[in-house]
This record gives sequence, structure tokens and C-alpha cells, in this order.
Amino acid sequence: MAKARPRRDEREDRKDPAAAKGAQGEPERREDEEAEERSSPSGKIIYKAILAEGEEELERPTSALFWSGFAAGLSMGFSMIAEGLLRANLPEAHWTILVTKFGYSAGFLIVILGRQQLFTENTLTPILPFLQRRPQASLANVLRLWTTVLLANLLGALVIAFAVTHTDGFSALSATAFREIGAQAIQPGFGGHIIRGIFAGWLIALMVWLLPFAESARVLVIILVTYLVGLGEFSHVIAGAVEVFTLAAAGGAGWGEVIGGYLVPTLIGNVIGGVMLVAMLNHAQVTAGGAAKDL
Repeated sequence: MAKARPRRDEREDRKDPAAAKGAQGEPERREDEEAEERSSPSGKIIYKAILAEGEEELERPTSALFWSGFAAGLSMGFSMIAEGLLRANLPEAHWTILVTKFGYSAGFLIVILGRQQLFTENTLTPILPFLQRRPQASLANVLRLWTTVLLANLLGALVIAFAVTHTDGFSALSATAFREIGAQAIQPGFGGHIIRGIFAGWLIALMVWLLPFAESARVLVIILVTYLVGLGEFSHVIAGAVEVFTLAAAGGAGWGEVIGGYLVPTLIGNVIGGVMLVAMLNHAQVTAGGAAKDL
């Protein structure tokens, strides 16, 4: 009895065993690719994304950093404005703060989505290149970026504070709400602002760490994290500067008290929270075991 002739594909597989193996492995390869697409990015990938952003920021000229920082200082005014408008138009109740603090997120949304320079974000992004000892990340260059952005942010915050208190842009009820927000912000003492500043710096730097791969959830991440900062009344050196500058411009506090009693301790706390609790810890966990050479 004559043997049945092999099918053409069987004959081809016998001629090319590698092709047959490849055909059998194709479904498995597709499954591996799909699994990779569905998996969360590793810490190393996030680290690389922020590292590249930090290197880019350190290469920007001082003038570009200043104007971007000034724009951010102005934009952060909308955190106080949005919160104040909600406060002025809602009844006094125990639940009111749960709604008004959503306004605190407004300035951060504008700054972050608009790619403006905010000081507390820079407690993470330029620090990673510095820890990696990249050529452009000298201590002098990091301090140049920090100083330029911080002063520009504060100048923008000061302009907003005087615009709010010395113009007729807002109703008397809203102006009262702005002063109340400033008075509440300045209440904790020097040590209290350091502790609250650590929490604020920690959360904002964590938000920056989360954003590279948040994709369509970027807005939600910004709102949730900054809402927590506002609800916890954690001290943020720029958002809070708008509030306490407004209080001082309205005659409710002295400028020495605002600078020495709020800005200085809050700045210390924000730097500790961002640099030590996020930048250094994430650098350590990603580069542990000699992995730094792969970055």
C-alpha cells in the first residue's frame, strides 16, 4: 500500500526545522509581548524617565528657568483663588472643607500640565542626575536651578498676592476668604511648618515619580495627591507663599513673620521630604547591587 504523501507544510517543516520551531513559538511570543504590555513599568524605567527630564532641566538657560518659574508662581495663585471662591460660596459646615480643598489642586494642575517650573518638583528631577554624577549635574548647577526657580516662584506668588488685595478683581466676601486661608496657613509654629513641609515635599515629589507612566490618569493623580496636601494642611512653600503673602499684603501679618515663620521652615521641610524621602530612597532602591551602570 502506498504511503500517503506528506502535506506541503509538513514537508517544508522537515526541510527547515528552525521555521517549524518558530511557528510553534509564535503564540508563546505573542503572549509574552502582551504580558509585558499589561505589566506595570519597573522602578528602573520610571527612574530613567525622570533622570532624562532632570538632565534636560539642568541644561536650560537661567533666563528660561526664571520665566517658567515666574509663570508657575502666578499660576499657583489659582490654588488659593479656587479654594477661596469655593469657601466664600459654600455654607459653614463640617463637610465644607472636603469640598473647598479640591480648589487647592487648581494651581498644581495648571503648573504641571503646562510644564512650568515649580520648586518642589525640582527636589526630585535634578537630584537624580546629581546622584548619578552626570556632567551637567554639578552642585553649582543644581543650586543655580533651585535658586532661580524658587525666587521666580516667590516673585510670581507676591504679584498675585498684591493683585488680589489691591484691586477690585474679587468680591469682599472672596477677599475675606483669602485672608482667612492665609491666617490658617501661618498658624503652626516653626517646628510645625518643618514637619508639615516634610509631608508636602514628600507627596509632591512622589506625585512627580508617579506621573511619567500615569498616562490618561495624570489629571486624577495630580488632583488626588494635591488634594491630600491641601486637606492635611501640609505646608507647601509656593502654594503657601501665595496665601501668607496675601495675608501680609492685607495687613494681617508682618513680612518678617511670613518669611521667617513660614517660608524658611516650610522650605526646609519641603527639601527634606522631596530629596531624602523620595529622590535618595528611590535612587537607592533602583541602583542597589551595582545597577547604576545600566542607567
